[in-house]
Amino acid sequence: MTAYDAARLARSASEHLWMHFTRHSTFADTPPPVIVRGEGAYVFDAEGKRYLDGLAGLFAVQVGHGREELAQAAAEQTRQLGYFPLWGTAHPKAVELAERLAVQAPGDINRVFFTVSGGESVETAWKLAKQYFKLTGKPTKHKVISRSLAYHGTSQGALSITGIPAAKQDFEPLVPSAVKVPNTNIYRAPVFGDDPEAYGRWAADQIAAAIEMEGPDTVAAVFLEPVQNTGGCFVPPPGYFERVRQICDEYDVLLVSDEVICAFGRLGHDFGAKRYGYQPDVITVAKGLTSGYAPLGAVLVSDRLMEPYLQGTTTFLHGSTYGGHPVSCAVAMANLDIMENEGIYDHVLANESAFRSTLDKLSDLPIVGDVRGAGFFYGIELVKDKATKETFSAEESERVLRGFLSSALFDAGLYCRADDRAEPVIQFSPPLVCEQQQFDEIEQILRKVLTEAWDRL
Repeated sequence: MTAYDAARLARSASEHLWMHFTRHSTFADTPPPVIVRGEGAYVFDAEGKRYLDGLAGLFAVQVGHGREELAQAAAEQTRQLGYFPLWGTAHPKAVELAERLAVQAPGDINRVFFTVSGGESVETAWKLAKQYFKLTGKPTKHKVISRSLAYHGTSQGALSITGIPAAKQDFEPLVPSAVKVPNTNIYRAPVFGDDPEAYGRWAADQIAAAIEMEGPDTVAAVFLEPVQNTGGCFVPPPGYFERVRQICDEYDVLLVSDEVICAFGRLGHDFGAKRYGYQPDVITVAKGLTSGYAPLGAVLVSDRLMEPYLQGTTTFLHGSTYGGHPVSCAVAMANLDIMENEGIYDHVLANESAFRSTLDKLSDLPIVGDVRGAGFFYGIELVKDKATKETFSAEESERVLRGFLSSALFDAGLYCRADDRAEPVIQFSPPLVCEQQQFDEIEQILRKVLTEAWDRL
């Protein structure tokens, strides 16, 4: 095992490394942790301390850490062909992976455009939607609709689709023409809070209302996650996606299923759209495609969207240097092999109720307002008053959530996400190989830390 100078690494990180989505003042006196290896559901820092990875890195490490098969796949591909682009050429692993994804994808989704990341996949899907309608005689259809608080990426286009005001304000003006509609957080439903089916119909109909408001001849696509991440794992109410599909068909609007988190087992299926029984026109993926072992994303597209590009000189003038990188594609193939051979999807479906019921035990705590999610993807919304669902003030959220919870959970050996970009929530998205032992460990650490957090209010 490699020996690390933990102090030197941490000091150097403080001086030179610009970490993503990080408040660096946090590390003014205490240097950041340095994670050096992983094994199964756990990761280890440079000092040897073990942490349960309750977030699968960043909703990505489906098959667990330290899988030799994935390292071997990367090494073999690197020796054979370390790099070549997909600009007018193909290489075997991209071809094999595209075919595999096309076979797995629902309906007539048969074409795969490779990217490097989830945000790039979303950006690509918007560009594709705009050009598609230009090519089919509807050039004014360029706007997109997405949900309040939804996260779809950080590039200028994807950030415009993102529905988190605090994530956008410092980078405005963004790309115009991105419209927001209500999400499906029934815990805080403004109407029909006691009738999930009626609430789902109402939430879907807000998309139709937005299309009418903007003008049907101006709207190109609706971007929706099967289970919305930001805000704490909002599941779709009964009938929601069925109604959304009807609306998209009625107004000739593309339905983009953003499955950067939800695909490849997170919800117990290869695609979240299958779990909830709807047919997208486009699916965006990344993360779990390689279990995070190599950067790779993809946009999966229906036959009708590809058709205009099969004629004459029409070209999708879009791409990237590393989209469909051969090493990443090789890792993805090996990762999908593991999922198939080890029955990962069935494992998630067989254990999701146990995970949920273990988290539900925390409902006896006064700070726990709601537990929600599906598969191995859950959020716990924290409240100040369970009876009224009153949330924390900005000062309380800063002091308790940011000032205590995040670091206390990590210090206790649990890596997860304590987030207050919407309502205060703690999210869990562990490796899909987790079992009851890990569920119990999560609950025990949470119970101790949340009890202390309540005492601090």
